[in-house]
Formats: sequence, C-alpha cells, structure tokens
Amino acid sequence: MQTLINLKKEVIDIDLTNWLKTKTEVIWTSPIKDDDYAEYRDEDFLKKLKITDRIIYPLKEFWPKNGPQWDALGIDNQSVFIVEAKANLPEIVSSPCGAGTVSRSQIIDSFSELKEYLGINDTVDWTGKFYQYTNRLAHLYYLRVRNGINAYLLFIYFINDKTVNGPTSIEKWEGAIETMENYLGLGKKHKLKKYIREIFADVSTLV
Repeated sequence: MQTLINLKKEVIDIDLTNWLKTKTEVIWTSPIKDDDYAEYRDEDFLKKLKITDRIIYPLKEFWPKNGPQWDALGIDNQSVFIVEAKANLPEIVSSPCGAGTVSRSQIIDSFSELKEYLGINDTVDWTGKFYQYTNRLAHLYYLRVRNGINAYLLFIYFINDKTVNGPTSIEKWEGAIETMENYLGLGKKHKLKKYIREIFADVSTLV
C-alpha cells in the first residue's frame, strides 16, 4: 500500500476516473512517507479527511473507540476515499468483534440501523468472521447517510503478491468476495454498492 499510494498513485486515479466517469486525482493523506506511513482511526481519520467541520452526527454516538484503522485515506475536490486493502484470500476472513459489553451493544445497534437501511434481515450476524468488512461498510454508511459526505469505500485487492501466496487472478478474488457478500445477506446489489469500488492491483507492476 505504501508503494501504491506514494509512488504509483496513478493506478488508483485511472481506475477511479474510469469508474466515476470524471477526472479523478486523489490527494492521499495516509499512509504518507513524510508522516512515517501512519494509519488513522476514530476522530483522527475524520481529521485526515478534512471533514470534521461537516460532521453532523458525532462518530462517538455511532461507533465506540478503537474503530477501523484505515489502510489509506484520500480526498479530491468533491469526495473522500476510505480504503481497506487485502493481499491474500485468508485476509477476507477476519477476527470477530472483540469489543466489551457496552461497546459491542453500540456496534450491534449501528449494524441493525444499517441493515434496516439496506433491507437486510437483522438475524444475520455481522460481528463474526467478516467483521472487518462489515465495520468498514458501516463507516461508509456513517459518512454518506448519517452525515451527507460524498464518500467512497475502496477495497484494494492485490494480485501476484508471492510473499504472502496471494491470488494470481482477479477471478479468485471475485469468487471469495461473492461468497462473503452472500453470507452477509448483501447480494450483488444494495443501496451502498454504487459507492464501493473493488480495485485489483498487480504487485508485479508496482516494483
């Protein structure tokens, strides 16, 4: 991710320009070399997106502390971009929610709100093995729906990362993603789907 964001940012710009049908040049605020490649979460990620003055619904009322730590954060003249990156298929499955009783209750309440918005049965457990995906989706909802921010959630899936035995084709990623979405009750289309972009980056072209 550090190489992609700091040295090969045009890979993402080209993909987003084609997807959004408008010239897109993202200014990345994390992870940046001059900032020791730091990654951000909670109120700090809102500061890095330069949107704290536009927040109507406080983050602390939606999600407890120690929320998602974003692999990358970026802005352009009209949008913000929050990023989660994966290098191999096992990373699709994450650790379940480990929050304490009070924090877990808040998370479940926010998930219930999101599921209702998406028209998904609330009996589907979103705190389990795909929790990393669902909490990222929840923050997209928080930004776009709760606060009216023009936000996009980018999932960057690396291909040919031999150091972690990563997938060698887009199709392998797509199969795993479809399985996950079906498990979560999302299917291929939902209200937030058009604000989510899956970008497949070939590691061999980044060196």
